[in-house]
Amino acid sequence: MLGSLSLLAATPFAFRSFSPSSNNNRSLSSGTNHQIAKQLATESGRGSQKLLRLHVFPVYRRVSYGSPISAVMIDDSSTITTSEENTQNIGILDIDSALRPFKDHFQYRIKKFVDQKNLFENYEGGLEEFAKGYLRFGFNREEDGIVYREWAPAAQEAQVVGDFNGWDGSNHKMEKNEFGVWSIKIPDSEGNPAIPHNSRVKFRFKHGDGVWVDRIPAWIKYATVDPTRFGAPYDGVHWDPPPSERYEFKYPRPPKPKAPRIYEAHVGMSSSEPRINSYREFADDVLPRIQANNYNTVQLMAVMEHSYYASFGYHVTNFFSVSSRSGTPEDLKYLIDKAHSLGLRVLMDVVHSHASNNVTDGLNGFDVGQSSQESYFHTGERGYHKLWDSRLFNYGNWEVLRFLLSNLRWWLEEFKFDGFRFDGVTSMLYHHHGINMPFTGDYNEYFSEATDVDAVVYLMLANSLINNILPDATIIAEDVSGMPGLGRPVSEGGIGFDYRLAMAIPDKWIDYLKNKNDEEWSMMDLSCSLTNRRYTEKCISYAESHDQSIVGDKTIAFFLMDKEMYSGMSCLIDASPTIDRGIALHKVGASSNMIHLITMALGGEGYLNFMGNEVTRYIFCLFVQFGHPEWIDFPREGNGWSYEKCRRQWTLVDTDHLRYKFMNAFDRAMNALDDKFSFLSSTKQIVSCTDEENKVIVFERGDLVFVFNFHPENTYDGYKVGCDLPGKYRVALDSDAWEFGGHGRVGHDVDHFTSPEGIPGVPETNFNNRPNSFKVLSPARTCVVYYKVDESVEETNGINVISVSEKLEVDASEQKNAEESAILVDHGDKENPQETNDRDTASFDEELQKDGAKQESIEEPAASVLDKKIVGSKLDEPEVEEMEDRTPDD
Repeated sequence: MLGSLSLLAATPFAFRSFSPSSNNNRSLSSGTNHQIAKQLATESGRGSQKLLRLHVFPVYRRVSYGSPISAVMIDDSSTITTSEENTQNIGILDIDSALRPFKDHFQYRIKKFVDQKNLFENYEGGLEEFAKGYLRFGFNREEDGIVYREWAPAAQEAQVVGDFNGWDGSNHKMEKNEFGVWSIKIPDSEGNPAIPHNSRVKFRFKHGDGVWVDRIPAWIKYATVDPTRFGAPYDGVHWDPPPSERYEFKYPRPPKPKAPRIYEAHVGMSSSEPRINSYREFADDVLPRIQANNYNTVQLMAVMEHSYYASFGYHVTNFFSVSSRSGTPEDLKYLIDKAHSLGLRVLMDVVHSHASNNVTDGLNGFDVGQSSQESYFHTGERGYHKLWDSRLFNYGNWEVLRFLLSNLRWWLEEFKFDGFRFDGVTSMLYHHHGINMPFTGDYNEYFSEATDVDAVVYLMLANSLINNILPDATIIAEDVSGMPGLGRPVSEGGIGFDYRLAMAIPDKWIDYLKNKNDEEWSMMDLSCSLTNRRYTEKCISYAESHDQSIVGDKTIAFFLMDKEMYSGMSCLIDASPTIDRGIALHKVGASSNMIHLITMALGGEGYLNFMGNEVTRYIFCLFVQFGHPEWIDFPREGNGWSYEKCRRQWTLVDTDHLRYKFMNAFDRAMNALDDKFSFLSSTKQIVSCTDEENKVIVFERGDLVFVFNFHPENTYDGYKVGCDLPGKYRVALDSDAWEFGGHGRVGHDVDHFTSPEGIPGVPETNFNNRPNSFKVLSPARTCVVYYKVDESVEETNGINVISVSEKLEVDASEQKNAEESAILVDHGDKENPQETNDRDTASFDEELQKDGAKQESIEEPAASVLDKKIVGSKLDEPEVEEMEDRTPDD
């Protein structure tokens, strides 16, 4: 039976990775320019498409015109017959029987996908060859000259102009074939290219009304702007460096991790100074920080050129160009190669959901009133996104498919990206773009005339292409709707993404932090929200991303500590109750502490943190981690074009006497925990206790046991927790440890021995449906993670407890027990500690000493603590949320 990870019995309406209140809004506070941030549409407009299974779409035919480069959209009754096997055996229907009433829809889109692939095979040499458009369109060297090709069917005349011909195109007129492709070959001059490397070029063409306009070539590989002129237009740049100036990659791609731990970053705002940072500075200064915090993946935002900096990179103007603000294409290659040398994979935030409305600098400049058949975009309302103020692609157009699919291959092969995070997928999937759609989970919301099948087929083609080129690629969808099958393979009838972003989780935390007192927090509600995702479809969990840090919102840390972020973060003074609470909760949940850890451990099969949020967490504080404690605000007219809040103050975490270091240390420890125990990739996830009265959540992920005490005041001694495996347990991670700004109340050298519960094999007789249990000390606002000791290894190696988290440098007078580690793991081979710790973190073989002054002993057997008040007794109605070795029919 299909089910979410948290619900053993539920209707299909519950299987969604979102909340009804989620709108994926990226709007700014009132008074700001809505173009600064992209937001999901909130207006309606389904359109009048016929039923999908009855709708007839035109097909394509390739006609040769001197070089095998194009097949344009024509009306034709011919088609490619699809085998019955391709449309009848739809694996996703076996995984989720509730999808069977929509079999016609799946058959329709699968047939359309297969037919399109067959057309590519017959007329373009296959999907992979079709996606090499950048070798034919734009500027390319061919036989002692440069050949320039551009698809512009509506143009009446065309020329190529630039520095090379004094911007006079009279001697460089282009020829147009019957399919709207203009071309020209410019021979070399005296053995040198006629168009010099790094010189400016543009495409000049004449409208039907006789007006000539200059546009940046659609396939241009670099575009720059004159920094001395305010509001100057961009220029296309012919980028073809000689071998001596071309960056050569030195390091292989790191292998695909079992679970991605993603650091989302924006290069431009990564400097501590109020300016735009460069690719090389980011590589040299920021990447080592990311590696030190045990992330395995970097996700880069705003890579594709965008003329408006404050769009955060979401209003793309030049799809094949790197953002010139931060450097050249060779500089970006250096960044990616440096990341690979550090063992970090690099994902690109790719924007194929829409394009900038900018006519002068962007792709929209090629739209001069022609039909959709002759344009990159739909015409009329269907081609314009009202809330994003941007143009919408016509995914049914042959040349649009070539452009977008080739764009993906370009970034994979030329720059060695390791995958993509697709932005705005919800807008692509539906004709209404998610406008005024709460997405209740009713399957009819996903499979109807409102579904944009052309876009769905494009995404299926895109994911197939990426996997064919790079089988180990990581592909993530930003989708708030929760469309079933989005994260299943194309071969099953799915759309083919590896992961979807769990976008409802940050909304839940915002709601709790804004609207609920500590006493009103519901353990069951939090647990259900974190585990509510489709069985077999993986999610990337996060407590906050860039969306929670943009102008007008706050990071989690700023919600918790507000103005005391400025005045109360010094270790030289006692922490106020506000700071104490903020640091505690921050630890337990999103990236460094309670909110971050429970989100990481319970919310998905991968984890994401936004640059800087590891230090202050929560507000679109892209770099709040070691960075700014406030919001992100790009330079714009409303703030006097200031860079003050478009940077990251790395000195905050580097300053030893400030408390930001504690949150950063916990962030590092969280990732190290997964690095050692691989709990994110485990399908074993069991929530055994949601104690509303005492504000405690207990769950298992992999073989780790997590105990979260959200109560603002109560500490529970001898709290009973259930577990699967019998044996001896010790502390693996403790948010209350000194090095995380805690009080050191939990002993790390204590052995917790389990006791059997009930009748073996009869869950209802067990404690919270768990066959074993042990007792712990659970301080207020604290999370402690326990691991099962491998006693056979312990007998062999003797002392088996070491630290895999970096030892923090702390003031000995303030932190007497700072040498105590927070992450404890099996020692492994003492003669070769690198087998235990693959990272370059320091390790040491010393027994950890219990802090007697701060910690009451709970070392005695369970029977000896019966006289104490045990608050965590068995619930009257235990809720067990389990996913372990399940099949679709379970």
